[in-house]
Amino acid sequence: MRTISLVTQKGGSGKSTLASCIAVAAQEAGERVFIIDMDPLKTLVNWSKLRGEADIPVEVVPSAKLAQVIAALEKKGVTLCIIDTPGTSSKETEAAMRASDLIVIPARPNVFDLWASETTRKAAKEARREFVFVLNQCPPANQSARVEQGSKALEAMGGLLTPLIQARVDFQEAARNGWGVTELNPYGDAADEVRKLWSSMKRRLAKGKTSSRKAA
Repeated sequence: MRTISLVTQKGGSGKSTLASCIAVAAQEAGERVFIIDMDPLKTLVNWSKLRGEADIPVEVVPSAKLAQVIAALEKKGVTLCIIDTPGTSSKETEAAMRASDLIVIPARPNVFDLWASETTRKAAKEARREFVFVLNQCPPANQSARVEQGSKALEAMGGLLTPLIQARVDFQEAARNGWGVTELNPYGDAADEVRKLWSSMKRRLAKGKTSSRKAA
């Protein structure tokens, strides 16, 4: 089993929306997915209630029990665990990072998010975990200068997953209905971006697993 946490020490980055859409895309690609919601807002718990299906379980797990729960999920045959975290530094955030094979740091292309991303990057390095950035909620292509600046800043910090995720109505509509964008509009641009993003994450996870074996 592989564990991904979405972490950012600033709210509004679209972390929970990305987590739900990635979970659905991974499940459609054959993964057995389980979501752990460590955010006090319980956004993904509420998303799951709207969903009304048991195909992607979502549970609240306290930081003290996280390692135990992850070990139990692996024994049950779960292949991918996705952890959503609070939008601030906390014991939940620290526990999620320690438990992760890959820390995904979403950021919007603005200076405040980029500052917060640097703080999160430092925390990930202190936890000695692999981390990558996702540039999220990007404006349309005709406003690409700000996106290009954000891309360069995140690449300089240690790695940026592709593709960049644009701000699209499909993400909000999917969240409102308890779906992922690949279910709401399977042939839309948002669905295409999320499938490609999951593929990028999967490659990064495989790369990390190979590196760990070599180190062992």
